[in-house]
Amino acid sequence: MASMTSSSAPLILLVLLLGSMMVASAANLNQDFDISWGDGRAKIINNGELLTLSLDKTSGSGFQSKNEYLIGKIDMQLKLVPGNSAGTVTAYYLSSKGSTWDEIDFEFLGNLSGDPYILHTNVFSQGKGNREQQFYLWFDPTADFHTYSILWNPQRIIYSVDGTPIREFKNSESIGVPFPKNQPMRIYSSLWNADDWATRGGLVKTDWSQAPFTASYRNFKADACTWSSGASSCSSTTPSSSSNSSSWLSQELDSASQRRLKWVQKNYMIYNYCSDTKRYDNYVFNVTGGGGGCDLVGTDTSTQKEYYLELYEARLVPKQKKRGGGIVLENVYL
Repeated sequence: MASMTSSSAPLILLVLLLGSMMVASAANLNQDFDISWGDGRAKIINNGELLTLSLDKTSGSGFQSKNEYLIGKIDMQLKLVPGNSAGTVTAYYLSSKGSTWDEIDFEFLGNLSGDPYILHTNVFSQGKGNREQQFYLWFDPTADFHTYSILWNPQRIIYSVDGTPIREFKNSESIGVPFPKNQPMRIYSSLWNADDWATRGGLVKTDWSQAPFTASYRNFKADACTWSSGASSCSSTTPSSSSNSSSWLSQELDSASQRRLKWVQKNYMIYNYCSDTKRYDNYVFNVTGGGGGCDLVGTDTSTQKEYYLELYEARLVPKQKKRGGGIVLENVYL
């Protein structure tokens, strides 16, 4: 997000005051994460430089951060399950606890060999989600590592892939839309079987002859405020690290980043809850700013399986088209 700019003088002053209080994490994954489940299927190897999750017919696996965070910029490089990954989901997200939790999601929905992954995003605030946007990627996410980032400050949440913004969720508390800024969240990730809904609405099942499935992680970085014993490191009078990388606290999309965001959403977005009039036939949408954001008034009663099956059967399918020597995925209505 190097091309973002600051827009508020008071926030700039706050950045300067808090700069030395941010926690900057990198390098050894043992220092930042605990394996949380999987009975040996999750591993931190190569002197803490690489973390792998695996899934077989018996179980998946997962990890979580040692720290809780309350606003910050989080980067992680992932390499997704290669080959026939249909039925699998690699989830990477921030989440708080309780019945009115906040959550910021990346989920990668596997597919048959040669078909594109679906990058699924969602934002929960005070226990309310249903804010899904889905994308194809403009590269093969299984061939190499790519950086997936969440910039989370009091004004906005920006999802980015390799520095290119794909989604912006703005703070619209002024019109009554809750925004996740008061609950500290841990980072969680898991690799699990979801073949009842993940690929083509559950029509394609996991091929267990391809197991174990493996996703890999490296180069974690968090320029963020940590939460401990009921207090934020950014409100402490004692600096918690020597990091001065706190420009994210007031960052927003500049004109170049806005153009890249529009490019992604025009060419690679395959689902936006804001425009799903079939799913939300009896709902009212409140538009909440750029990046295709909106909020729903009401409660969705459809099941997750019915929702994904409907997407596959009634909405969009990929069409591959050669352009400039590469593959471009275009949305084609059935």
